[in-house]
Amino acid sequence: MEPPAAKRSRGCPAGPEERDAGAGAARGRGRPEALLDLSAKRVAESWAFEQVEERFSRVPEPVQKRIVFWSFPRSEREICMYSSLGYPPPEGEHDARVPFTRGLHLLQSGAVDRVLQVGFHLSGNIREPGSPGEPERLYHVSISFDRCKITSVSCGCDNRDLFYCAHVVALSLYRIRHAGQVELRLPISETLSQMNRDQLQKFVQYLISAHHTEVLPTAQRLADEILLLGSEINLVNGAPDPTAGAGIEDANCWHLDEEQIQEQVKQLLSNGGYYGASQQLRSMFSKVPCGPAGRGVQKAPADAPALPHHPVPGTGALWVCVVLSPHCKPEERAGWLQLLSRWDKLDVCPLEEGNYSFDGPSLRPTVAPVPGSEEEEEVAATSPRHTVFGRALLAGELRWNDAYLQRILASDSYGPSLTGSMGGDKLTFDPQGRPLWLGEPFPTACARVDTLRAHGYPRQALRLASAIINTLRLQQRHQLESYKQQKKELLQKGSTCITNTEGWVGHPLDPIGCLCRALLEACRLEEETLTLYPDSGPEKRKVAYQHVPVPGSPGESYLVLALEVALLGLGQQRALPEGLYAQDKVVRNEEQLLALLEEVELDERLVQVLRKQAGLLLEGGPFSGFGEVLFRESVPMHTCARYLFTALLPHDPDLAYRLALRAMRLPVLETAFPAGEPHPSPLDSIMSNRFPRWFILGHLETRQCELASTMLTAAKGDPKWLHTVLGSIQQNIHSPALLFKLAQDACKTATPVSAPPDTTLLGIALELGRQVMRMTLNVMTWRRREMVRWLVSCATEIGPQALMNIMQNWYSLFTPVEAATIVAVTGTTHATLLRLQLDTPRREELWACARTLALQCAMKDPQNCALPALTLCEKNHSAFEAAYQIVLDAAAGGLGHAHLFTVARYMEHRGLPLRAYKLATLALAQLSIAFNQDSHPAVNDVLWACSLSHSLGRHELSAIVPLIIRSIHCAPMLSDILRRWTLSAPGLGPLGARRAAKPLGADRAPLCQLLDAAVTAYITTSHSRLTHISPRHYGDFIEFLGKARETFLLAPDGHLQFAQFLENLKQTYKGKKKLMLLVRERFG
Repeated sequence: MEPPAAKRSRGCPAGPEERDAGAGAARGRGRPEALLDLSAKRVAESWAFEQVEERFSRVPEPVQKRIVFWSFPRSEREICMYSSLGYPPPEGEHDARVPFTRGLHLLQSGAVDRVLQVGFHLSGNIREPGSPGEPERLYHVSISFDRCKITSVSCGCDNRDLFYCAHVVALSLYRIRHAGQVELRLPISETLSQMNRDQLQKFVQYLISAHHTEVLPTAQRLADEILLLGSEINLVNGAPDPTAGAGIEDANCWHLDEEQIQEQVKQLLSNGGYYGASQQLRSMFSKVPCGPAGRGVQKAPADAPALPHHPVPGTGALWVCVVLSPHCKPEERAGWLQLLSRWDKLDVCPLEEGNYSFDGPSLRPTVAPVPGSEEEEEVAATSPRHTVFGRALLAGELRWNDAYLQRILASDSYGPSLTGSMGGDKLTFDPQGRPLWLGEPFPTACARVDTLRAHGYPRQALRLASAIINTLRLQQRHQLESYKQQKKELLQKGSTCITNTEGWVGHPLDPIGCLCRALLEACRLEEETLTLYPDSGPEKRKVAYQHVPVPGSPGESYLVLALEVALLGLGQQRALPEGLYAQDKVVRNEEQLLALLEEVELDERLVQVLRKQAGLLLEGGPFSGFGEVLFRESVPMHTCARYLFTALLPHDPDLAYRLALRAMRLPVLETAFPAGEPHPSPLDSIMSNRFPRWFILGHLETRQCELASTMLTAAKGDPKWLHTVLGSIQQNIHSPALLFKLAQDACKTATPVSAPPDTTLLGIALELGRQVMRMTLNVMTWRRREMVRWLVSCATEIGPQALMNIMQNWYSLFTPVEAATIVAVTGTTHATLLRLQLDTPRREELWACARTLALQCAMKDPQNCALPALTLCEKNHSAFEAAYQIVLDAAAGGLGHAHLFTVARYMEHRGLPLRAYKLATLALAQLSIAFNQDSHPAVNDVLWACSLSHSLGRHELSAIVPLIIRSIHCAPMLSDILRRWTLSAPGLGPLGARRAAKPLGADRAPLCQLLDAAVTAYITTSHSRLTHISPRHYGDFIEFLGKARETFLLAPDGHLQFAQFLENLKQTYKGKKKLMLLVRERFG
């Protein structure tokens, strides 16, 4: 197998396009750089210093110094990558625990001191403040570097972690940001060569004297070997110099502690099922897939204690990159494949989730199968077992020695004119003469690009990426032609089968991400001493990109290709994969791609590409997620559409709205619920029972809501688009909770603090709120009260007419309780009236509307709405009378005694005792308290009613006694009422005249009837209790008889009646000897 030529990391200078990129960065700062610095930069990043010394017999000292100066890394991105989980840290994630952040704080606090660069070796001291009560700590840091990479680090803190420690970060950032302040010396061998014998002897003796305890044994051993003529040390020319940089054959890669990585990976793999472990492994895999970290990851699982039960993100792609290495030795690849095959056969080996095939369709410019054909609808009965290592095993069969592939990789100008026909009818070039890459599945071809890039072949990766994109373009063109022929049939059918079950976004090999990162990396405008976080604040600098021309394609740039391929992948109509992890990866992968695109600043050239691709997506039919006809379970386009809408809006609003409105669809819900129909559980968006496969449905609905909110905000002030967006929302969003959030957002946007409100947008918000009310009317939720209050406040913002409109149509929006207790009350509060600034007639009209609403609610639900209606109608006599009559009618229709007592107490509080008495008698007529219910909930209400009748006079008291006797059979309660009435004379009548001068007697009418009822109740209750009495209740029964005697004694012949009662008990229950003994002891 022949690896691609011109591997840059082995000493070949950068290409002309890369030189232009660096020169452009210098010109961007306003002054040209010196030719010496430009040359020294390129040599420093590409050639080992040994190669420079071998090629040129004499290198002047100023040139040496500039090469040494520019050999240290110039960007903080790599320092950040090796000292934090993120690359770079996510927006807003300035975590003080991350070594990069801690090192940045140390640098900004002036903790870096005594920095010295000797050749390719940097050293310095870091003073770190101690904890409270502890002294300051001093750490000595040493860093070796070569060709703009840190090759080894050493720190006094003895850090053993995956990341560089904060002290190494602080020294590195100091060297990048304050390079001019660092004392620079040539490699120590150059200084020693300028000394004579006496100076050298003095230097060595002083060095030994300063560090005699550490180096004296070593110094003596070396001296003995040098004095021995035949020793090995005398057979070698020269001597090692740790400050002279790496040799030509030395590996040039960033330093990481491989042993520590292996230990860490073993531990993380053992905990692979935990979210934190998966996050760390994903971060590690995404950083350096084939660098030192990758090697540590490759070695670690061999003796790992256990494989994770769930797929660790990135595992398969990492191993594909390893096995597909273009300069890998056959025996090394065979060893890896043998190890992977052994893991693949283990029962505990995690399976690859999602319906992704291992032998998917190859790239081809021909017409795809007709959607809905028999070929497309066939489903395999069984699927083979695919583990996370399966793709790496298949990648072991791929080779790089294909002649056509080698020609693509070898030249930027490869075309048909150089080769003529490539044999047979195999199509190898597009109509423009640009090379195509056919015969391999798209993810596999992109894995080749990622492998080339990871193994140090960036230009070859770009060439292959360009060929793949040429193929995608040709394929897209044929797909559009195919769709145009079938468009009428598909639109009539109204549905389609999926044209690509294997989506590219979220694929285990991340093909779209591989292409985008490779293309964008070529366009990144790297400024020297680039700082992620400037000293002035915590805001991260934005990445700058420039257009880098694509060789052989006039007018095109890698930046254009990156945008185009990202939109091709994001806009692809594809089925949602199976499994929680696979679906979660689709979401994360889409967000990562859009984060890359959002870093690109759109110029006129990119906007044209954006407009062209947006148009193609709208016309893509079943091949596009924005097509007119969608497969039921295709991945929604909400997140992608939100990016496109925001990007296109300033340049082509009509296209932006058409694209976003088309993307509002959520087909899996459209086929399950008719338009406007809510979920079975309205505020629960995750339909785990109805849609067991769609684990991320809640997240997708949230993204749909965010897209709608973005459109509403952008359409502010444009009634045409506002109403169009409203129609789309009402048709496509089925979650009341999300609709309510949209309504709230729209209302907030429509009412800025320092500007007049947008009445159209407020009307949209109100209409959305009304829809939420209708959807949740028959399904009570804990948020209904909040929703109702918000709707009233929104209507208030619009004006009195909107408020009266929801009052007049309350029955379709609110329950009677909500309408009477929230809508009518809130709509007529003092604050609301002040907000509306109504004149007297309009205010009275609003009050009349609220009273009508309250009366309608009272008629529909008198139990819960009668009292609120009475309260609201207090100031209007006719309305109050109507409400009172509703209560009376409801009492005849079964209104409960509890509600009647409540309204009666309200009437008494209002100063209407006769009406209160009337309602109390109606309540008593419905009440029934048994002999053993002395703790009945209505006891207090009964006592209040008796007190009310006693205060009104003898006539009212006489009228209520029969009701008391008929409704209450509890002896203690009857005797209590009797005693209360005998304590004082009846009170004032309604006309204010006292009707009685002295208390009523218990033996006279009307209380004699109540006394007889009480005595009878005691007798009945006694017999009832004695039927099933137990010895432990004897004491309670004796107390009960004591209370009975007190009631008996209120009658003239009470003593005789009570004695007869006791004698009857003794005869009847003489078998209960102990109880009867207690009765005799107490009562004789």
